[in-house]
Amino acid sequence: MYTLPQHSVHVSWDLMVCTQGSQEKKSRWLTCFLCVTCFDFRLHSHCNDPSLDDPIPQEYALYLCPTGHLFNCLQEFRKESKRQCGKNRAHEIFPHITLCDFFTCEDQKVELLYDILKRICNSFAQKFPPTISLSLHSSTSYLGFFVGDSHANILKEFAAAFSSEASALADCHVKPCLKQLHLTLAHKFCPHHQKTLEQLAKCINPEETCLWVAALYSRDMRFVHYQTLRAVFQYKPQNIDELMINAGDFIYVNPTQQSEVSEGWVIGTSHQSGCQGFIPENYTERANESDTWVKHREYAFVPASKFFTQSTNEPNVKLNGEVRNPVMSRSVTDVLSLQLSQNTNLRRGMLVMRHGERVDQVFGKSWLQQCLTADGKYDRADLNFPSTLPKRKDGIKHFEHDPPLSSCGVFQSRLIGEALLDQEVIVSYMYSSPALRCIQTAQHVLQGLKLDQKVKIRVEPGLFEWTKWEASRVIPNFMTLTELTEASYNIDTSYRENIPLSSLVPSESYEEYVSRSSAVIKEIVTACPSKGVILIVGHGSSLASFTRPLIGLPARDSSDFANVVRKIPSLGMCFCEELKEEKKWLMVNPPVKTLTHGANAAFNWRNSIMEG
Repeated sequence: MYTLPQHSVHVSWDLMVCTQGSQEKKSRWLTCFLCVTCFDFRLHSHCNDPSLDDPIPQEYALYLCPTGHLFNCLQEFRKESKRQCGKNRAHEIFPHITLCDFFTCEDQKVELLYDILKRICNSFAQKFPPTISLSLHSSTSYLGFFVGDSHANILKEFAAAFSSEASALADCHVKPCLKQLHLTLAHKFCPHHQKTLEQLAKCINPEETCLWVAALYSRDMRFVHYQTLRAVFQYKPQNIDELMINAGDFIYVNPTQQSEVSEGWVIGTSHQSGCQGFIPENYTERANESDTWVKHREYAFVPASKFFTQSTNEPNVKLNGEVRNPVMSRSVTDVLSLQLSQNTNLRRGMLVMRHGERVDQVFGKSWLQQCLTADGKYDRADLNFPSTLPKRKDGIKHFEHDPPLSSCGVFQSRLIGEALLDQEVIVSYMYSSPALRCIQTAQHVLQGLKLDQKVKIRVEPGLFEWTKWEASRVIPNFMTLTELTEASYNIDTSYRENIPLSSLVPSESYEEYVSRSSAVIKEIVTACPSKGVILIVGHGSSLASFTRPLIGLPARDSSDFANVVRKIPSLGMCFCEELKEEKKWLMVNPPVKTLTHGANAAFNWRNSIMEG
């Protein structure tokens, strides 16, 4: 029987349940439990974890991490670089200098690593430089600080000493870093972002006050090449093959397993329980690679040759290893704020969004038949059908191929408009695909913005989706501008389209669609010189096909394009800003948050309550 430490009584039940299996399982859980007393994070029940008996060691790495003012400067850079240029590979891991890359160590020998690290740190306390020389280096795919040679030699000597002892005493194959030591700021970014990233990096003073910390981390080697998702909402399984998740849980997703999964779902493995199952993709968001890493020990090199150790059960240690310091570097923050303020005054923006929920997305292609009476009149069969349909001269049946928004789609659109209003987004121009669902989305977004009487909708046929995806194999009969105006849509009847409706080709090739999209976006940008946002309401295909040519990226491969588009939800959006001085556009975070909601199935009270 295991004796439990008094301060860990809250996890004893999980331990007792899980140690009722094999002796190997008991041993592994005891090791896990002992680690928990050091890490001070919650022990979750792995009773149903199919890998519990697998003798899989963890991978460990030794990093040198900055804290204090320099750390805060680096965090400001990461935040701004992500906002202006999007996420790159460097955002996956907290700021660090790699001393020893990942190596494996058996569970029962991990304590030896702690002792070795403490001993090596003590022996280098007098040698460690009070500051580390850092110089900025930039290329088309990498931006970061290189460590000066004299200081790099000391750090390499430190890493080699740890490697030698760990290999000899803990039976680990540890490779010290022998290449150029560096602290990465950005990696694997788009080449046209290089100049912007360099400007942000120059705001960092590498001589800022810094306390350097040698830290030992571990990760689960089984999921090294997986994507990591974080649950945003709780999900309770509806079927036996689904996974229970709570907000904040991490899920590992193998990209190679997703091709056969139904749209809107992913199959993943829970970091908390080890169990595998299906989860709705829109209940999650992308997490960083290091979010699930565990920090075991850290040793800080204090100026004046003082040295102390900190274990991971102290309050400021996080699961992902970031040591936060509340002291902000005002100089860098002020410079960034000034830069952003100046840039904002000079920029135009382009917000491209997909339309709201369309009625056939909920009720299927036969939605109209569900609402037609015997004499051919419209009578909605569910509150999520539109209350009425606008009048059109060519007959009600043409709505089958040009469907309207659902009632929820109307609500979604107005909600997005209200969110844009809250963020004080100034929309100067509104463009829409000729599809009714897009025009309705544009109208209700403008109503949410309180601009429906000020900004008119420019209906542009060139914004219609890839015609190959039209189920009817013909271009739909859209409502005319006169019909739309008579139905109280605020249409700009003086607008002259760039690509006439008559020039849309049924089942066009991907190359034709890409060329059309690129041409119409260039025309729209040229026609909208005023400051403010150009808002374009289009289709799922619009987000990539309109923004990529604008920011100078080539079109995606057609098969890759289809996979991307099918994951774009209703009112998914992309936002680009113009850098007028540099004559280019950048993709940045949209001004409002995403809109996520669950399904609401049809309910028959008679069958559910009265029968059975």
